[in-house]
Amino acid sequence: MIDLSAAHMESFLEMMSAERGAANNTLISYERDLEDAYSFLKQRGVKPTEAASEDLRAYLSHLAQQGFKASSQARRLSALRQFYKFLYAEGLRTDDPTGVLDAPKKGRSLPKVLSIDDVSKLIGQAEQEAAQGGGDPVARLRMHALIELLYATGMRVSELVSLPASVLAQNGRFLVVRGKGNKERMVPLSHSAIRAMQAYGAAMASDNAAQKTPPPESPWLFPSSGKAGYLPRQVFARDLKDLAARAGIRVAAISPHVLRHAFASHLLANGADLRAVQELLGHSDISTTQIYTHVLEERLHQLVQNHHPLAKQAKKQD
Repeated sequence: MIDLSAAHMESFLEMMSAERGAANNTLISYERDLEDAYSFLKQRGVKPTEAASEDLRAYLSHLAQQGFKASSQARRLSALRQFYKFLYAEGLRTDDPTGVLDAPKKGRSLPKVLSIDDVSKLIGQAEQEAAQGGGDPVARLRMHALIELLYATGMRVSELVSLPASVLAQNGRFLVVRGKGNKERMVPLSHSAIRAMQAYGAAMASDNAAQKTPPPESPWLFPSSGKAGYLPRQVFARDLKDLAARAGIRVAAISPHVLRHAFASHLLANGADLRAVQELLGHSDISTTQIYTHVLEERLHQLVQNHHPLAKQAKKQD
C-alpha cells in the first residue's frame, strides 16, 4: 500500500528545491522535522495529511515536555507551516491547521555583565598603559578615554565613537548625546572620565602640532582615516578584547556592549531608579531596561543557591 503522507512529503521537498531553491541542508532539516512529526501523529492514530490543529498543538506540547528549546519548537512549527501551506495550495487539503497555532515564546536571553572587579581591572589596565612611555601614547590614551567614557555614561558604542570634538571644550559633568531616532539626552561624566578625555585631547593636539604636515582638523573626538571619519566600532571592539586579555579577563566575556550592560546593572545594584537608568541608556520603552532587573534577580538566585546553608544541605541530600 502506498504511503500517501510520505509521497506528499517527497513532493513538498521537490517543490522547495525546484521552486524556492532551498539549500540541501535546509531540505534535510525539513525532512527530519516532518518525519519526527509524522512519527508522533502515527502514534496518535492520525494521518499527517488529516491532522487537525489540536493534533499539531499536542505535538508541540510533546516537544516542550521532551525539553526542546522554544527556538527548536519554532523551527519544527515552521516546517509544518510550510508543509501544510503546500498541501492547501495543491488542493490536497481545504484548510491549513497551522494557521491558528502560536509560535512558542522564546525566553529572552540575559545580557552578559562584567563584575565591578573586572571593570576595575579593565580600567586599571588601560590607565596603566596610558601612563607608560614609548610606542603610540595617543592610541593608549584614546583607549583609556574610550573605556572611562563608556563605563561612566553607558553610551551605545556608535554614540561613543561618533562624539564630536567639541566635547573637549565644554565644561561640566554632563554630555549631550544624540542617540537613536536623532533624540538627544544628557549623560553624566565621572571625574576620571573627564581627566582621561582631557589627557587624550591634549596628547592628540600636541601630536598634530609636532607633525610637519598637520592633518586637517577633524570634527570628531576620535578621528580616523576611514570613510565615516571617526573610529570604527569594530576597531574599538577588537582593541578592547586585546586589552581584556592583557588585564586577565576572559576575552569571550567582553565587548563594548557588555560595558554598557555593566553600567546599567551596577547602577541598579546600587539602588538607582529604573526610570533614571532608562533615561541614561536612551531606551524608549522601559521594558527594555527591565531586562537588567532580571539579571540582578538571577545573580541573587545564584548567590542564595551557592552560599545559603540550607541550599547547600539540599544539594548534599540530592
